[in-house]
Amino acid sequence: MLSNVKIREMSIRDHEALLSLLESTPGVTIREADSLAATERYLARNPGLSFVAVHEDEIVGCVMCDHDGRRGYLQHLVVAPGFRRQSIGRRLWVRCLDELEKLGIQKTHIDVLVENDSANQYWTKAGWVRRDDICRYSFIRSENKNV
Repeated sequence: MLSNVKIREMSIRDHEALLSLLESTPGVTIREADSLAATERYLARNPGLSFVAVHEDEIVGCVMCDHDGRRGYLQHLVVAPGFRRQSIGRRLWVRCLDELEKLGIQKTHIDVLVENDSANQYWTKAGWVRRDDICRYSFIRSENKNV
């Protein structure tokens, strides 16, 4: 593991670098919900739950985290290709789970696109359980289907 990769709380000042990282990552879908304004609302509503991995002032990983008071939710766990297989992703999501546990939240979910084979393999190997007993439904109240 690179000892000089530090994990710190995500800030709205990281937004531009985060978008670049997300856009360069296969399997990640960028939506209107990833805009600067939406990200700012997200971080304000969920303080201390989202994190970035930084190497020499460059963001090389991120994870966003929130909760509904009962369950935690992870989004956009991404590690730049040159920094993978160094436990950076695990350090990021474990930090989220630790912070959620401080809030009394013991169960956390992450949604992964069915066709994102590498992410599905990652979460399975990490000990997360794929759910086949529920279906997720979404309702979009916008003509823009990319919200």
